[in-house]
Amino acid sequence: MTFFTAEQTIFFVDDDAALREANVQTLDLAGLAAEAFADAHSVLPRITADFPGVVVTDIRMPGMDGLELRAAIHAIDPDIPVVLITGHADVAMAGRAVHHGAFDFLAKPFAADHLVGVARRALAHRALILDNRRLVSAAGAIGKTPWRS
Repeated sequence: MTFFTAEQTIFFVDDDAALREANVQTLDLAGLAAEAFADAHSVLPRITADFPGVVVTDIRMPGMDGLELRAAIHAIDPDIPVVLITGHADVAMAGRAVHHGAFDFLAKPFAADHLVGVARRALAHRALILDNRRLVSAAGAIGKTPWRS
C-alpha cells in the first residue's frame, strides 16, 4: 500500500467548471488532496521544481492548452507527472504526448476509479522521484564531510 503525504496535491486543470468540480470531488472522496484550476496560466505559478504533487489537465483549453502546459511544467521539472485528459478525437495526439513525457492520458468520458488509479500511480511516482533526489543529496553531503577520507 502506498501512503501519500499531506503536501502531495493533484492540481486539476480544466476550463469546464462542472467537470473540474466533479473530478476534484471524486479525488477528495478517494482521500486525495486536489485543487481546481480553470486555466493553465493560473496553475503555473504554483509549480516549482520541488512540487510534490501531480497535474491533471485537459488538452483543449483556451489560451495555453494542455500540451503547452505540460511543456511549461517539464521546463520547470521534467519529472513532475502530467496526466492529459482528452476527447476521443485527440487520443493519437495524447499518445504522442505520452511518448514525449506526459505521464498518462485519460480519454473522455472516463470512469472515476480510472482517474483515481492514474492519480495514485502518478503521486507514487512523484514521491519516489523526490525521495531519490533527497537520498542522492544526502549521500553527496556525507561524501563531502571533512572527517571522511
